[in-house]
Amino acid sequence: MLTPMMTLHLATVAPAAMLGTYLMFWAKGTAAHRLLGKIYMTLMLITALASLFIPAAVGPQFFGHFGWIHLLSVLVLVSVPRAYYAAKSHNVTSHKFAMVGVYAGGILVAGLFTLAPGRYIHQLIFG
Repeated sequence: MLTPMMTLHLATVAPAAMLGTYLMFWAKGTAAHRLLGKIYMTLMLITALASLFIPAAVGPQFFGHFGWIHLLSVLVLVSVPRAYYAAKSHNVTSHKFAMVGVYAGGILVAGLFTLAPGRYIHQLIFG
């Protein structure tokens, strides 16, 4: 069953995934990169926050709600501000490392977990 938090999560992660892919492979440091990067960071923060309100449906639950996948939300919530301040201070290496972590953990790994049996996206795709 699709809940309002799941809807918010999906509505923000889908454009974030597209924007993140674009930002990874196109020119860095341009005005467009900075603007789209801020939009991407905002979408990822909303995605991560929304995910904290979605109970773990697969695997063990901690405190009756959280699962291992919620650690990826924490990664995003820590890494996005770190990446923002690194970019503001022109620390390109730190910014790049943090953003690759956000993309790899928050988009790719979390996206793969959505295909696990018992998850909503798995049910949509595989029935």
